[in-house]
Amino acid sequence: MMFDGWPPTAIEFFEGLEADNSKTYWLAHKDVYERDVKSPMEALLADLTEEFGEARLFRPYRDIRFSADKSPYKTSIAATVGSMYVSLSAERLAAGGGMYHMAPDQLERYREAVVGAPGRRLQEIVNRLRATDAEVYGSDALKSAPRGYPKDHERVELLRYRGIVAMGSWPAGRWLSTPEAERRVVQTFRSAQPLLEWLNEHVGPSSEPANASRHR
Repeated sequence: MMFDGWPPTAIEFFEGLEADNSKTYWLAHKDVYERDVKSPMEALLADLTEEFGEARLFRPYRDIRFSADKSPYKTSIAATVGSMYVSLSAERLAAGGGMYHMAPDQLERYREAVVGAPGRRLQEIVNRLRATDAEVYGSDALKSAPRGYPKDHERVELLRYRGIVAMGSWPAGRWLSTPEAERRVVQTFRSAQPLLEWLNEHVGPSSEPANASRHR
């Protein structure tokens, strides 16, 4: 199946799910989800894997075991493609990549790189991305520089981040039913590549247990 975009019924499906997040609604509209939401996403992922890496489509069910919100279904469809991410909801299509949460050992390497010579290159990448349609931001940012780093450092904004991602986000519209949707995702993935390359070189994977504290 070739990706030609999502039909308007995909957005209508999520609008309905937001209004009635129940098993009754899901079962009554599961054929719409499979045909008009999931199938186009799988076609898009098939187009992206050769250039960006293996794709993994997330399950549509929420993990409600430790959540006060017992709504059973996610109101978006999302997937990873290599180190990238793409999602569709009733409101928007979003795509991008980076390291959203860094483990403690990654965070230490990231901060040392930011204050050193590699930090100048990262700032250039961030500035270039922000000059396009991409938004660059850090997750769970500190209010000031982390302990042991100067509060007046020229790259203090980057120092405050506990993760960093570049994302493109576009309000839902008729264009979603055309190949323009794939073009925007591909363009954003390619624009984010320098950020991913910088993170791979200067931060790399974590060697700590998956449940290590992220708050440092």
